[in-house]
Amino acid sequence: MIQIRPNGIGSGAANSMEPAGDLWALLERSGHPLTRSNTLATNVGGASSFVDTHGTTVIAVKFKGGVLNVGDRRATANFAVMYDRAEKVLPIDDHTLLAISGSFARAMEVVRYLRTSFKLFERTYLQPMSLEGKLAELAKVVRAGIPEALQGIGGFIPILTTFDHDENEGRIFFYDGMGARFESAEFGAAGSGSMQIRGVFDYIVKTRKPFHEMTREEALREALYLLDIAADLDAATGGWAKVLPLATTITAQGIVDVSEDELKQVIAEIDAASPGRGLSLR
Repeated sequence: MIQIRPNGIGSGAANSMEPAGDLWALLERSGHPLTRSNTLATNVGGASSFVDTHGTTVIAVKFKGGVLNVGDRRATANFAVMYDRAEKVLPIDDHTLLAISGSFARAMEVVRYLRTSFKLFERTYLQPMSLEGKLAELAKVVRAGIPEALQGIGGFIPILTTFDHDENEGRIFFYDGMGARFESAEFGAAGSGSMQIRGVFDYIVKTRKPFHEMTREEALREALYLLDIAADLDAATGGWAKVLPLATTITAQGIVDVSEDELKQVIAEIDAASPGRGLSLR
């Protein structure tokens, strides 16, 4: 294994050896771990005095040949809409996406860390980080945010989707607030609107067909229906009357955004088929 000697940072650093390409160890040694829990301002009652901006609902479903990610564009702080064009589905590398819900600042920090960590590993070892390694890195940063989350700030729940070339299929992984990892065979959802639509996923699988058997177009339609239901039942989830949602796919060929024209067409068809609703996006 290639190893490097730290530059004397921290106690005992001169005698310690760390694997090259380990960005997490470098941050820890330099006194800049991926958490800010020791610097949080608190009010008299002990609760955080910061207002955290949150991303809301994100959805991931499989289809034949890959995974589709869909999300609304709303970011909220308490009961206020802070932004309506938020990017909640972000590429980490050529075949990995992170869909984020919860603290936007924390999520952006994690995205930057993961991108740098994966690239550092690849340049150090001249090969991409394994899927297991990527999942472990994400678990580290989710766990590192626990102190902040306990103070009411910084908590976020990610969904990691990727195309596994070894298995030749798209895969969906989601995490709990402690960093525990789970893999879904068909779908995943996170954010304030996810609980309201949890049963609808199972209804679709049982009454129509599994998502992994759907075409990309079928999966897109079902995912947008789910997002529309979440927007109806959850005040923090944005609809599409004002801004188009996000939709991105991962396949063996890489990451591709669904075009605005296709989104508009599918949304118009959904609105036209819904009783009592006119076209909300033209």
